[in-house]
Amino acid sequence: MKKIIALAFCIVLIFTLSACGGSADNSEIKIVTTIFPVYDWVREIAGDNKNIDITMLLDSGADLHSFQPTAEDIIKISTCDMFIYVGGESDKWVNDALAEKQNKDMVAINLLDLLGEGKKQEEIKEGMEAEEEGGDSGEEKEAEYDEHIWLSLKNASLLCLKINDELCKIDKSGAEGYKTNAINYTQKLGNIDKQYELAVSNSSSKTLVFGDRFPFRYLADDYGLDYFAAFAGCSAESEASFETVVFLANKIDELGLNSIIKIEGSDGKLANTIKENTKSKNAQILTLDSMQSVTLKQVDSGVTYTGICEKNLDVLKIALG
Repeated sequence: MKKIIALAFCIVLIFTLSACGGSADNSEIKIVTTIFPVYDWVREIAGDNKNIDITMLLDSGADLHSFQPTAEDIIKISTCDMFIYVGGESDKWVNDALAEKQNKDMVAINLLDLLGEGKKQEEIKEGMEAEEEGGDSGEEKEAEYDEHIWLSLKNASLLCLKINDELCKIDKSGAEGYKTNAINYTQKLGNIDKQYELAVSNSSSKTLVFGDRFPFRYLADDYGLDYFAAFAGCSAESEASFETVVFLANKIDELGLNSIIKIEGSDGKLANTIKENTKSKNAQILTLDSMQSVTLKQVDSGVTYTGICEKNLDVLKIALG
């Protein structure tokens, strides 16, 4: 289905570009990003440079895992100077989009590829609902990598520097400003990272229980945290079995934890069901923001990547005790 949709968009693209080809303003550097965190990183690196036009495709709260680009999105990608995407299972549509690019000098940045050995395969942990397998059971399944790379401040610093390097190549006249901005921003990220390390080292617990999907594996691994969750980070499942509920409730009791975590946008029903199956029934329901549904309207109101990281830190301190 995805390939059919992508092909339809490409056909629309061909006719649209035929009608309006060559009208783009070549003096402006156009950067297209898929998700909010990367959009915000590029904004920080670009600073007050008025020559940079940045687009966030998932600007209305769409979920990365189910996003399909419109014909207009495909055109934006086709004509931009730099396109930055995560590169995981959810971005399979990108190959079709790039195959029809009009700007042959476009720099396309696959963030998972940039991480190299730092990218992690998705894992199914004890007690977690496994996804139903589709397709031919005789086929060897390709490794799927956890897409939520932006939830690691260490990854963010590394990726910002690499994005900066590519931007400096495209716009040599603005390179010094970009470098200064990138250094200042990664220092800010590093300072928040140190606050996380300190908070974890001073905590009484090192385990998190999620009554939800778990997109925070990179964060957990950064600080040596263990976790239990109902679903993997990219899972499309929403209904947990009774066995999963009981397993997670027992973990709360066994470890003496004071909280159950959900992610933004969740109705909290599963977390509350787990809570009601604990012995004390008084665990707090806390929310960590995985930044997967930030809208452009929120960005315009002042929401930032670092701001969300700091709020998540406050929640983490409560969860770990």
